[in-house]
Amino acid sequence: MRSFLISDNRDTWIGMGLAGIEGVVVRDRESALKEIKKAESNQDIGILIVTERITDMIKDEYMEYKSKSRTPLLIEIPDRHGSVRKGNAIKDYIRDSVGIHI
Repeated sequence: MRSFLISDNRDTWIGMGLAGIEGVVVRDRESALKEIKKAESNQDIGILIVTERITDMIKDEYMEYKSKSRTPLLIEIPDRHGSVRKGNAIKDYIRDSVGIHI
């Protein structure tokens, strides 16, 4: 199994490519959803890495996928500019996913 990146910027795509991770750069919501569907149907992909800005574009679909799908494992990363998240991202993810405030 291999990892695959869906990024919103070229610098992150190049950096991950240097680490041996293939991927694509998308600019809009429709392209991001299309690439996630393609990656989901590819049995060779075990980890799908998505930048934070992409997850912001497709938030509802991203949360649904995270809660229902087993493979590929969906991982959210910041891009080269750093995280756009304020506060505690893990706590916010639990609250959004499960509805529990901790």
